[in-house]
Amino acid sequence: MSEDPLKTLSELASEAHARVQAAHQHINPVVEVRRGMRDAGIPADVMTLDCLRTRRRITLILHDNQPGLLLYQFITIDEEVGQKFQQIALREVTVDTLVGWLQEYFG
Repeated sequence: MSEDPLKTLSELASEAHARVQAAHQHINPVVEVRRGMRDAGIPADVMTLDCLRTRRRITLILHDNQPGLLLYQFITIDEEVGQKFQQIALREVTVDTLVGWLQEYFG
């Protein structure tokens, strides 16, 4: 895996996206990297995984002040990101982790 956490997460998300699309055409997740936090001066990268059919979103944040951790939240596309995030060590996140989240939350 890459030394760049965003690159690592992007590679995992890309593979998870391909697997979910192949197995579940009705889910068809949309993956997007967002620069809004960095542009606002917050040292963090954000990735969203959206399901347009269910209007559900998984928000993933890599914060520079919390290296090695992935912050995540299950919300809807219409909700603002809340204050309470769950967290997991980035090294513990696998393609299977993301596939599971996508299938369970979007399915």
